[in-house]
Amino acid sequence: MRPFALTYARRPIPEPETSFAYDPEQQLNVLADGTPAVRNHKVLLEAGSTTSTAGSKTHFDD
Repeated sequence: MRPFALTYARRPIPEPETSFAYDPEQQLNVLADGTPAVRNHKVLLEAGSTTSTAGSKTHFDD
């Protein structure tokens, strides 16, 4: 007998590769050289946004 939950279980979707990372001290996403990612138009066009998903996983009102 197969457990019911395994019928709907899916592998987690991997995080996409990005050219920016979240800096907790500045509380925003930055490029490798330390500049804010939101100021780089090329990054915005490629990524669509630079919004961090950290809060969205725990709060519904983010």
